[in-house]
Amino acid sequence: MNQVIKNVSDTAFLVAGLRALETERPDPLFRDPLAAKLAGEHGRNILATVPKRFPGSWSVVIRTVIIDDYITDAIKNGVDTILNLGAGLDTRPYRMDLPKGLRWIEVDFPHVIDLKAERLAGERPNCTLEHVRLDLTDRAARQSFFAEVNGRAKAILVITEGVTPYLTEDAVGALADDLRSLDKVRYWVVDYFSPLVNKYYGARGRARFMQAAPFVFQPKDWFGFFAAHGWKAEQVRYLADEGDRLKRPLPLRPLMRLWLGIVSMIASPERRRAMRSYAAYVLLVPK
Repeated sequence: MNQVIKNVSDTAFLVAGLRALETERPDPLFRDPLAAKLAGEHGRNILATVPKRFPGSWSVVIRTVIIDDYITDAIKNGVDTILNLGAGLDTRPYRMDLPKGLRWIEVDFPHVIDLKAERLAGERPNCTLEHVRLDLTDRAARQSFFAEVNGRAKAILVITEGVTPYLTEDAVGALADDLRSLDKVRYWVVDYFSPLVNKYYGARGRARFMQAAPFVFQPKDWFGFFAAHGWKAEQVRYLADEGDRLKRPLPLRPLMRLWLGIVSMIASPERRRAMRSYAAYVLLVPK
């Protein structure tokens, strides 16, 4: 059992470590030269506990490409402010080609922001970068901060990469309501996991590997949940489809791949689609 990941914040070290591993590949889908520095020894220790074919390792790589694309497109469509909530050890302001006048705001717990500032001292971002030390569960402080950001922006893209799965439905609903109340928010990038994935993580993979960081947000109707809070999906990019497009399909054991191939052959078209629609990154827009 993994004893290295002790809380949700530790998953940021795992993600940074996986992005560093992708950067070392001869055929990387992206390059993140600062990821290894941020992951540090703690990240390396976590990586040492990750099973070789852990699907989360693959999904971090694919989701990184998806969100990079969402950011690029949003900027082309007039976004001048990126609000990255629960930013963790993300380095997009440093590694992406961004307009210098873009306002990028990273929000996370003080200890995460402080560690990041220390390890990236001397590095220069490619846009205007701000760090905000804030516990996002403090709703009053969050609302005050959101109002300040909204007042200075023309168009905002919100990113909550790897954040909402760890929150309760009430917490995600409150966050959705707070963001929906801001007239400058144009887009919101959110993790999607199907009920089948949540069931699997609860019964097998997640419960064993990351007991200290379980998925909590498991609505029966994900899209209906956000619709009830004033949001609709403008784009849905499923990891399986993106993996195929990028020529980086989900790595599976040969027997598992054979079994899925057999199941796909006998399944209905709807069932086959559902099997591929297990996880995505969704670009939400206000209804």
